[in-house]
Amino acid sequence: MTTHPFDAAVALQPQPDGTWLGHTSPAYSNMVGPYGGITTAQALHAVLLHPERLGDPVALTVNFCAALADGPFVIMARPARTNRSTQHWVIEVQQGGQAVLTATAVTAVRRETWSLDEEPMPVCPAPAEVPLATAHNPLEFVKRYEQRHITGGMPAVWDGSGESSLSRLWVRDYPARPLDFPSLSALSDIFFPRVFIRRSTLVPVGTVSMTVYFHADAAQLADTGSGYLLGQAKGQAFRNGYFDHTGQLWNEAGVLLVTTHQIVYYKQ
Repeated sequence: MTTHPFDAAVALQPQPDGTWLGHTSPAYSNMVGPYGGITTAQALHAVLLHPERLGDPVALTVNFCAALADGPFVIMARPARTNRSTQHWVIEVQQGGQAVLTATAVTAVRRETWSLDEEPMPVCPAPAEVPLATAHNPLEFVKRYEQRHITGGMPAVWDGSGESSLSRLWVRDYPARPLDFPSLSALSDIFFPRVFIRRSTLVPVGTVSMTVYFHADAAQLADTGSGYLLGQAKGQAFRNGYFDHTGQLWNEAGVLLVTTHQIVYYKQ
């Protein structure tokens, strides 16, 4: 049986000192270093593998200190505090003895309560009605996802004519793979930089910090299976070298699985 590229990328080996040894994956390479979503998934995976872990992810914030170099890295994940139903985590990814990523996470044992998705899923054509993105993209990580852009895809012409940073697309792993928390965290970073979409201009960019709020539990991920997710992202402010964006991912049944936020560095 062939291992899915995502599972190979997030595989971690336990070390005698309680850390985890991982390795960057050529399949998820970006312009400089690996795709941020795969590094985020690797950090979360270390928490999920920890023998003391309580519950499932509720929140994850990652701060990208530097681009990972191709090769091995070490992840340290420890529960800073465990309460009756929640657990707070401190995570660090190191290469050469220096931090390249710091993160915090909250896991929790969920319970049945009154529930409501107040952010409605946008009315969009079904995945089968949206053409598959066929334009060649040299970035390896893009090839790991099936993307069907409804609006706000990468500009066809880089002429400064952009008018909105809003994007909507159907997306899932390629090849299709049942959704789990690590892959959902990686998919939360699938949106191209908003400054590209808003300006139709290529400029140097780099994500500084990303937060993912998990609204779905394990049962809802199982119900989603290998189906498509509807992603939506929009920038809110571009100023003095930094912009943010907020995004959402729904499954085909209209269940809001995650909301995500980023702050991104840009030049020019």
